[in-house]
Amino acid sequence: MKRKIVRFCLVISAVLLLSCGGEILPKPEGMLRLSYPKPEYKEVMLPCPYSFEKNDFSEFQKARRNNRCWYNLEYKKLKATMYISYFKINNNLDSLLRDAQNLTQEHVIKADGILQEPYIDEKNRVFGMFYEVSGNAASQSQFYATDSINHFVVGSMYFKVKPNYDSILPAANYLRNDMKQLMETLRWKE
Repeated sequence: MKRKIVRFCLVISAVLLLSCGGEILPKPEGMLRLSYPKPEYKEVMLPCPYSFEKNDFSEFQKARRNNRCWYNLEYKKLKATMYISYFKINNNLDSLLRDAQNLTQEHVIKADGILQEPYIDEKNRVFGMFYEVSGNAASQSQFYATDSINHFVVGSMYFKVKPNYDSILPAANYLRNDMKQLMETLRWKE
């Protein structure tokens, strides 16, 4: 009986030792297989002093605030919302600029970095700044745009989930492109 147990242990040991041979290969990197629809942009005509193009993938909604020219673009499948706020300039451009810049700076604590891209469209009198926020910040993209005289628009993108940069990065990139398109197609009505 004792011999059978010893033989059994030897056979198991031999199998384990021989099966461990061969080349050791690292596991391949996993890639997320996320796909988003190709953006199709259409102009949104508003009862406001501005217009822009939005992705058909988003749902256009009136913001719940009292301001008639504040809107939200809902991306339900991505669990994200782009908030768009309009302000008429009344000798307060400096404070509007400061508020828009402070909105972005609130994310510095959680952000790994904030990339600023100035935007200038002299032909259509649209001037502004686009902010790309990297890291686990609540908002990954923000912008402001103005004609420096009458109109000021602020946009920010928020996800309805706890920010985990690695997980939301593909969606954040898709939405960043939509936000840039909105900013670049912004037109003032005089």
